[in-house]
Amino acid sequence: MRHFCLVTATALALVAGPATASAASIVRVTSLSALQAAIDKANPGDEIRLADGSYSASAPITITAEHVGKAEIKGSAGFSFSSNASNVVLRGFKLRHGGSLSVPAGSTHNRLTRLDVQLTSGGNWVTLNGDDTEFDHNVLQNRTSQGVFLQVLGPSDDMAKRMRVHHNHFSNHQFTGSNGGESIRFGLSNHQKYKAGGVVEYNLFEKADGDSEAISVKSSDNVVRYNTIRDSRGFIVLRHGDRSVVEGNILLGKSGIRFHGNDHKIVGNYVRSTANRGIVFGSGNEADSGPDSKLHDRPDRVVVAYNTVVGTTDGIHGDGGDFKPKDCVLANNILQGTGTLVSMPGGSDVKYEGNIAWGGPAGMPSSGYQAVDPRLAQDFRLSAGSPAIDAGVGSYPFAGTDIDLQARSGKFDVGADELLPGGDRKALTKADVGPLAP
Repeated sequence: MRHFCLVTATALALVAGPATASAASIVRVTSLSALQAAIDKANPGDEIRLADGSYSASAPITITAEHVGKAEIKGSAGFSFSSNASNVVLRGFKLRHGGSLSVPAGSTHNRLTRLDVQLTSGGNWVTLNGDDTEFDHNVLQNRTSQGVFLQVLGPSDDMAKRMRVHHNHFSNHQFTGSNGGESIRFGLSNHQKYKAGGVVEYNLFEKADGDSEAISVKSSDNVVRYNTIRDSRGFIVLRHGDRSVVEGNILLGKSGIRFHGNDHKIVGNYVRSTANRGIVFGSGNEADSGPDSKLHDRPDRVVVAYNTVVGTTDGIHGDGGDFKPKDCVLANNILQGTGTLVSMPGGSDVKYEGNIAWGGPAGMPSSGYQAVDPRLAQDFRLSAGSPAIDAGVGSYPFAGTDIDLQARSGKFDVGADELLPGGDRKALTKADVGPLAP
């Protein structure tokens, strides 16, 4: 049985426009059946209160449009969750109202799914602060104002835990300022040392141009995997925090990966870029960031392994700064492009091994690479007879799944792909994500 507690119906109330005191009412209910009946009859501005107690249900409470995308909410405000709302599913609405949508700290196990979000206000459109929130199969689109599509944060002294953001479509953020137009911001600088345990996966980003960071991670212990970014200037950026994993992403166009902080793993990604940088060891303005610092933290003990980076004029790049990368590893990557393939600032402490460099100057010690054609068949895949096959060196067990989500075995193949039958993964399209996707 599932137990939940909803303290007020601000957790459930639909507010389609400004409500007057006489129009709004407070409805108190003492059973699940009465709760559902009150939701069905709710008027704009109403508040539904479930009496204190413990209630058992076989499934979450779902507030849903009858048909996905066919119920449109306009006006000055929309849905609101109470601070103790749990096991509520909000599904299928087209949101075209002002204000914002927020799941507050203290709420747990809520889900926002198959929403079409294009609000009329600035600021951050959706903020998730409650633990174990699932945000999936939504589209957030079309804005030119400062503010992020989706912010994950939490209480003032911690991060929201175990958030899962998946199968969403983030489209056309065209804020023209220098900062503050991310598609996803996962934490803030003063949350960087808090462990979040969040997962951002299987999302599609198109025209994520509102900021140089499409996904901006400012917390610790997160996973960003299997996403597609295309036709966007925004990168996947580990801006603050430690011990995160960036795995199996497909980045096409001008996008790439940049990181700061300690003990990250950048593994199994495919970057095909028309810009000059594919993967960036971020600049270090300090050796290690304090809990409230906004400076750029030096990368320490970051492993960049089994990635395929092609088409760039400067494949893997170090931004420099006074504090250079320290105790980092660049191993078993395929780098193919026209310019210097690796460019790290003097004084960087990086171990190179097992890489394949082709097309331009390697920029690495000769012991760290082979200068051979990797013989890519298409995209990130290897062709039969590629010198990358069984050429991996060193021990990197965390790279045991390739970009096709197939298990590697024996000596790993260099790059993101393991030459195995049946691999058919492709970049995500609009048919794979958003409200109408399977």
